[in-house]
Amino acid sequence: MGRAAVFDVDGTLVDTNHLHVATWWEAFRQAGHTVPMQAVHRAVGLGSTDLIAHLLGDDRDGSRDEELSGAHKALYGQYFDRLPALADAGRLLRRLHRDGWTVVLATSAGGAELSALRRAIDADDAIADTASADDVDEGKPAPEPVEHALELAGVGAEHAVFVGDTVWDMRAGSRAGVRCVGVLCGGIPRTDLEEAGATAIYADPADLLAGLEKSPLAP
Repeated sequence: MGRAAVFDVDGTLVDTNHLHVATWWEAFRQAGHTVPMQAVHRAVGLGSTDLIAHLLGDDRDGSRDEELSGAHKALYGQYFDRLPALADAGRLLRRLHRDGWTVVLATSAGGAELSALRRAIDADDAIADTASADDVDEGKPAPEPVEHALELAGVGAEHAVFVGDTVWDMRAGSRAGVRCVGVLCGGIPRTDLEEAGATAIYADPADLLAGLEKSPLAP
């Protein structure tokens, strides 16, 4: 039986969470909503519809969800050519690939956004597959994105580790039955990640790579 290393992307491998905060905040502002940036930050990692529902509530005018999502995509799309990978993100994925792990991305991003993120990571030779927002009916914190990643890798949950930076990642991984590793580079506090299911915490991909031998992703 092989082993799967499943990774979230935004805030985990690419330093994009605060770009999402700013562009979602602006999209809400343009639509006449005042949403604190701190609240937006806590919601990053959810799919667009779930993020809007989380921040505006179920009594909102849902007919405007597509307009809000489109505004965010347009604003965020201005950064596609300069999204910054986190330090050693590509090196970490290549090392895991060499160590025999099947590396799969599990992300709420899809389409052109996902392509831009993969260009930023620059480690396509190490990435076996991607479970994107285009492939599932329910995004994180539902387990479906992680479960789909495991199907793509052809392994059971007991042979997989999921690395992410948000509470939504940890909840999705825990519900899928995989061991969860949290990283702090997305800006979510250690305690929140631990309470959501993280069994190990690292500062960022570089820290995980440096401590790989004693991590849940040890060779």
